Amino acid sequence: MRPFYALLAGLLFTAAAAHGQSPASDTEAVKQTINRFFEGMRKTDSTLIRSTLAPTVVLQTISNRGGKTQVQTENVAAFLKAVGTPHQGVYDERISFERVLIDAQLASVWTPYQFYVSDKFSHCGYNSFQLVKLAEGWRIAYIIDTRRKDGCK
Repeated sequence: MRPFYALLAGLLFTAAAAHGQSPASDTEAVKQTINRFFEGMRKTDSTLIRSTLAPTVVLQTISNRGGKTQVQTENVAAFLKAVGTPHQGVYDERISFERVLIDAQLASVWTPYQFYVSDKFSHCGYNSFQLVKLAEGWRIAYIIDTRRKDGCK
């Protein structure tokens, strides 16, 4: 009976590894894509940012105006222009990777952040990234975030 349980445990482990889990190399590649996105923001390099985005990327933020929760969609071209145009201070979004989940060509990443303009704190919140693995590698297909000035880590 013991060999049966060993075989069953091995099959379950193999099935779990094949479905819903990804090699460490995919996890690192996903993180590198997100880090390159923020490196582009710090460097005022819209070309670098664009290289991290899927062709049909959607950028959204959740806000609270007048006591009502709203989801705002940002125009990608306008975002790239704003970030890529020389401006006062360095846009420095400092993130940590709290959760990275990968299944096949889909990655979901949860990152708390603090946003600074140069060394001056602006706001904080959480980013939720959805990435897709294309022929060119992992690309950001969707970002939604929260923004606030209080309750930051």
